[in-house]
Amino acid sequence: QHIRSLHHSDYITRPNSEKVIDESDIEKLVNQVHKLVMLPGEEIIHVLPQDYKVDGQAEIKAPIGMYGGRLEANFHVVVGQVSSIRNVGRCIKSAGLELSNITLEPLASSEAVLSQEEKEAGVALIDIGGGTTDLAIFKDGIIRHTSVIPFGGNVITEDIKEGCSIIEKQAELLKTKFGSAWPGENKENEIVSIPGLRGREPKEITLKNLSKIIHARVVEIIEQVYLEIKNYGHEETKKKLIAGIVLTGGGAELKHVKQLVEYITGMDTRIGYPNEHLAGSTDIDLSSPAYATAVGLLMKGLDKKSKNENVTVNSNVEYSKNNESDFRPKVDRKSIFEKWAEKFREFLDNAE
Repeated sequence: QHIRSLHHSDYITRPNSEKVIDESDIEKLVNQVHKLVMLPGEEIIHVLPQDYKVDGQAEIKAPIGMYGGRLEANFHVVVGQVSSIRNVGRCIKSAGLELSNITLEPLASSEAVLSQEEKEAGVALIDIGGGTTDLAIFKDGIIRHTSVIPFGGNVITEDIKEGCSIIEKQAELLKTKFGSAWPGENKENEIVSIPGLRGREPKEITLKNLSKIIHARVVEIIEQVYLEIKNYGHEETKKKLIAGIVLTGGGAELKHVKQLVEYITGMDTRIGYPNEHLAGSTDIDLSSPAYATAVGLLMKGLDKKSKNENVTVNSNVEYSKNNESDFRPKVDRKSIFEKWAEKFREFLDNAE
């Protein structure tokens, strides 16, 4: 498992408490957390502020504009293995693309499938991917908890392959075409025939047996996710996830998985589709939950590009205003994202 998260508190002492707190103070505090020493071979991916404290006044959501000498914050820190980050980067480069930034999968998916109202009310996003199942919990509009469970759709396919004595390609096809997470709906006489290998006899598999194999693994995955939700404190009134669960990722397309999640957790559940962010003429396949992460990454990239363009415009305006008296253009401070994009590029260059 190449991703882990931790909670950390940190503070800065401001040199002039007569000036109001601004974005540069927040950036300074976040950068300080980025300098934390991790385990060998680990790198900080995300530093996510939870709440702030100004001169002892606690539970402040937005400290910008306030007066104070000491600025503190609680952070949710997401850490990844350097080797995994490099591998992702090499893959991107091999595809002829440039790496801009690294984003944790459920954070990208949340951009595509969650509403701001759900994030405010409290919601658990479960992204069932091929290799992992990822969890992100939001409350009061803030990311509160993340977790990566090292089981996903590929493990279900492997179980079918072994349980039915067939090859992986056939197991994947069985799962997507006939699979169900609820074995009770299938009758004993419902059978699917799999072609034999190299002239061998076809293999007959009952859909009930197929569903039992899938059910066992999905139950294990959902129980682990629900344990994480309980560890977060969902059962406490203050941390109650009013909006329930949103399922996304390729695994969310499995028949009856929504009903099984509701049965195990007792929480309202819906399937998260990224289609509300896509143009009306978009290929219907792209509106599948399987593309939630990809759509979310595009949205994050466009948002970052838009912010960078605004910074450039503001810089040009500032320069033109001061052009007569000062021929040196105003140099804008680099954003946190730009700094980390540079760090990732350095990783890739060092890996070559």
